[in-house]
Amino acid sequence: MTSTNLKITIDGSAGSAAPYEQLRAQIADRARSGKLPAGFKLPTVRGLAEELGLAANTVAKAYRALEADAVIETRGRNGTFVAAAGDAVFREAAAAAQAYADHVRRLGLTQAEALSAATEALRARYAAK
Repeated sequence: MTSTNLKITIDGSAGSAAPYEQLRAQIADRARSGKLPAGFKLPTVRGLAEELGLAANTVAKAYRALEADAVIETRGRNGTFVAAAGDAVFREAAAAAQAYADHVRRLGLTQAEALSAATEALRARYAAK
């Protein structure tokens, strides 16, 4: 069972770790390595369960464990996101970056165009000091 969006693979063979633990470990590893950036919106419990062929309770258990470890955070009805590591300043910056990414995506900019716009804005702001 593999998630196409998150690149999560669950090994159902005998002797492998429990599915919730495999899911928890893979999301945690990807978040800590930066493959899942801070602010990345995770699929809903039901959506990921369906995609992986797991019970919703299995995914919920993994999400609860990840939230307890501060790897992810639930923002009510807005969804579940990869938490920013570090202090509040970094978390705020990550949230602002995620909002920017969401906004430019809605505008139809390519990743390269969005990155160029952000780079120019940062260059102008830091040069003004």
